[in-house]
Amino acid sequence: MLQYYVKATQTQSYILKRKTYLIILSNGGAVNAYCLKFAKRIWCSVEERCITLKSLMLIDSYRHKGMRKSLVRVVQEKGIKDQKVLAALEQVPRHFFFEKAFLEQAYQDKAFPIGEGQTISQPYTVAYQTELLQVQPSDKVLEIGTGSGYQCSILLQLTPQVYTIEYNEVLFHKARKQFQMMGLSPFTFLGDGSEGLPAHAPYHKILVTAGAPIIPKTLLRQLTIGGKLVIPVGDTGLQKMLRITRVAEEEFTKEEFDNFKFVPLLGNQGWK
Repeated sequence: MLQYYVKATQTQSYILKRKTYLIILSNGGAVNAYCLKFAKRIWCSVEERCITLKSLMLIDSYRHKGMRKSLVRVVQEKGIKDQKVLAALEQVPRHFFFEKAFLEQAYQDKAFPIGEGQTISQPYTVAYQTELLQVQPSDKVLEIGTGSGYQCSILLQLTPQVYTIEYNEVLFHKARKQFQMMGLSPFTFLGDGSEGLPAHAPYHKILVTAGAPIIPKTLLRQLTIGGKLVIPVGDTGLQKMLRITRVAEEEFTKEEFDNFKFVPLLGNQGWK
């Protein structure tokens, strides 16, 4: 079996909150990798250890990073200006959410099926919604529709307080496993996201990642004063991106933006 030599470094990744390890290939090349299964074993060590190829997980190579930089340029050219959002897009390895056979698709600006009739959103759409949300480092954010976990991972680059709820049980467990492998710690829940997550309200920001037939009043009530809800609303074929701001206890303002096509929001306040 092929083997790699792994040397722990003292480099700490602040944004992704995990140690990075230098993977030294037998041919002299090197890539960065996230070797979480072995993190406890070599956390404080700087000596070389030998592990098998089978044990390596979530490799983020220079090639992957280059592809990500190119993707960020594409998104920027389409009009995304927020540098924090662009930096978050560059930090999160989108290919971690894809099967290895689909590496090229991971860094195309396109949505892609993830099973259960759902998709991982187009990077431009992820950046667009995130930019509208105007997330601050101290914000408490609720995401409706965890899906693959990619959008949540982007939000976690902007604030550590991210709550995310998923309607589909298969995707819920898959996303939780993905977060664990990446060393990310959002607050994850399984349930009807169209009703929000009132037990943990209020939130400074709420992001809905599926198309809704209406603006759920339950979500509006879970916003802080000054809080914002970004949600696509329309029919099942096309939705208008809206931003709702709670300016007083019973007063809200509504802004309209571009049209998008999302998978339907399921639940009591969504499509039934």
